[in-house]
Amino acid sequence: MSSTFATGAHLLRNGRPGDPAVITDETTLTYAELEQAVMDRAAAYGPHGVVLLEAGNDLDSVIGYLAALAARRPVLLTPPGGDHAELRTRYRAAFDGRADLHPDLALLLSTSGSTGSPKLVRLSRDNLTANAASIAAYLGLTSADRAMSSLPLHYCYGLSVLNSHLSVGAAVILTDLSVADECFWDVAARHGATSFAGVPYTFDVLDTSGFADRSLPSLRYITQAGGKMPAETVRRYAALGESRGWDLVVMYGQTEATARMAYLPPALAASRPEAIGIPIPGGHFRLDPVDGPVGELVYTGPNVMMGYAESVADLARGPELTELRTGDLARQADDGLWEITGRRSRFGKILGLRVDLDRIESELGSARAVAPGGRLHLYTDDPGSADRLPELVDGIVALPRAAVQVHRIDEVPRTPNGKVDYATLNAWASVADAAGPPDAGLAEGADAEALRSVYATVLRRPDATVADSFVSLGGDSLSFVEIATQLGERLGTLPSGWQHRSIAELAASARSPRRWLRPVEIPVLLRAVAIVAIVGSHADVWTLLGGAHILLAVAGFNLARFGLTAPTRTLRARRLLRGAAAVALPAGLWVAAVALVSDRYHWPTALGLNQALGSDEWTRDWQLWFLEVITWSFAGLALLLLVPVLDRWQRRHRFGAAVVVVGATLAVRYLWVGIEAGVTERYTIGCVLWCLALGWAAAEAQRPWQRVLVAVTVVVATYGFFGDPVREATVALGILVLLVPWPPLLPWPLARLAAVLAAASLWIYLVHWQIYPGLEAAGLGWLGVLASIAAGVAAALGPAAWVARARVARLTA
Repeated sequence: MSSTFATGAHLLRNGRPGDPAVITDETTLTYAELEQAVMDRAAAYGPHGVVLLEAGNDLDSVIGYLAALAARRPVLLTPPGGDHAELRTRYRAAFDGRADLHPDLALLLSTSGSTGSPKLVRLSRDNLTANAASIAAYLGLTSADRAMSSLPLHYCYGLSVLNSHLSVGAAVILTDLSVADECFWDVAARHGATSFAGVPYTFDVLDTSGFADRSLPSLRYITQAGGKMPAETVRRYAALGESRGWDLVVMYGQTEATARMAYLPPALAASRPEAIGIPIPGGHFRLDPVDGPVGELVYTGPNVMMGYAESVADLARGPELTELRTGDLARQADDGLWEITGRRSRFGKILGLRVDLDRIESELGSARAVAPGGRLHLYTDDPGSADRLPELVDGIVALPRAAVQVHRIDEVPRTPNGKVDYATLNAWASVADAAGPPDAGLAEGADAEALRSVYATVLRRPDATVADSFVSLGGDSLSFVEIATQLGERLGTLPSGWQHRSIAELAASARSPRRWLRPVEIPVLLRAVAIVAIVGSHADVWTLLGGAHILLAVAGFNLARFGLTAPTRTLRARRLLRGAAAVALPAGLWVAAVALVSDRYHWPTALGLNQALGSDEWTRDWQLWFLEVITWSFAGLALLLLVPVLDRWQRRHRFGAAVVVVGATLAVRYLWVGIEAGVTERYTIGCVLWCLALGWAAAEAQRPWQRVLVAVTVVVATYGFFGDPVREATVALGILVLLVPWPPLLPWPLARLAAVLAAASLWIYLVHWQIYPGLEAAGLGWLGVLASIAAGVAAALGPAAWVARARVARLTA
């Protein structure tokens, strides 16, 4: 390799030109080809400024990273897809090439627990090469090794895999697939992967994805870092590796030490699973006394960072540290191995008592503990453990019950690196602390147990606890009407994001209800107004068209709030299919019953297939077009999100995914019919899905600019669609109302009426076609409207509705 290139990027110096360096499913780059690609990119970079690189697990990111090193330009790695506004603002002069940069500065990374933070770790070229060499030495890497990129490259652990392998002429297999995906293992087998890396969460996923039964003859070792893994898990995987011919290497590190500081020799994993092992080659540990035999772990070695950067001026500073105070409490055992016992900052002060949060987590096993204020908050995604946690805590530390608050959540929040996101948990706990203890501030007649009974009854979940939330209990777009109404009546308010808050938190947020006014969720109000507008317009009592298209947007809004919030792909698909069945089954049963006694409907309509198999001309079978659109769009989305790459993409880019769907559905509409749709086209699934997609986008729009973007799109999309400006304005206004972030207050009789109408809207829509025509013909249109609404409400409360709900629950269980 050229001397210029070797000086700029030491990492490739040992690669043989013809050997593979980077492997993807589409291509393989040899070391010679990678060098040329890096040289070309380095020339394009120019000589000045920090390179901001959104680093994904792809070839372009690897080339960009190495090219920055080759051009001797510091590179700041960030996760892909973010706007990184604060970083761009704070370090603008560095990106523009106007700032002084220290000549040794090579890499800038956010600390492991604060991805995206403007506080950066400054790493030198010597840091990178020293740590890569140490890792390669204790793992025994050779040019024959091929590592899977199972962690993101913007994370120091994932980047260290790339650095250490390239430093010895080995290869890296790039993929953004998760270890939970079958395709990940297909790629590993196809390219002969010899290793992959994981954080503790990775091993939780491996436990549930059948890893123990996989045949991986090329696998030589697995590494684990990124947090302390339970000793039993270490012991279990060490035994599995011994039986399968691979090693488990437990490691310890921090971004401030480039990546690694210690490793546990594989032979000791089964007998000493609680230890982090010994320092890496070239590194040393010592203890600064804190309490007894435990002290703060201090590390020295050539991989210790230059220092932190919190401003552009810091980028000109040279190395400022000779040792790294890790912040971890540790001890050295009699056998010479080092053990981490806790974190100096992981202590809480509760009622004057110093509480070791790490110890509590270790003892409980099924909860994460934080204490930002005066109470201990436990967060668990294990539904079976929530009720037992206070009693278990009592056996660990003597705290009164009122000082312990349990929160049941769908999924423990994690940073992009897979670590527990304690910043988010602390923020949630601070909100709960501000609301007061769970039994304080309740409205008259409202307490946590009373609310739990509401949830248990409406959602048919007798197992509900006060630690549950509407979403965690599987609430959907039908049941939320009654829950939201009762919350408004009992609490006097509907807190933002109430559907994600635990019952205990909602009870704590209660305030004295207003005598006459009650909050009403906007989707509830829209459903009530839209169904009345639909029935009255059909009966020619008034003309206010567009209600069904507004209901489509409401369905998309609730889809985003309830259908897409489940933590796993299969559970999300089940909820979406349940939503489709909740519409299709009652509609099919009703249409079949009507067809038996009249010629109004035909069998394709009963199956929701009129648009596929029925006439292109308007017939009575088209009356239920709206229900077919909801059924098949929900079912289709469920199937799409079962595809791992689409599931991951939507979760990472919630608003972006909704915008893409809006764009795609509008493109189909414009390509199909242009601006104005025909008589049946305005009801055809391919031409109206943009209404549902805009409701979805409205639910995901959290920032002002996002709301503005959705609002503008609503106006553009509705323009000209019906050839009726009044109808288009009605639909646009109905969708725009979904962007309002607070619930309106209505007199309590109207609030209760809106709830009843919204809850019965499906049945009102179904039955009104058979009720109003005869009364309208007799000149009794008003009576037809009232009779249709009354019959629909009665049907929603009657045995047919209960049978349909029970059948849906069984079909989607």
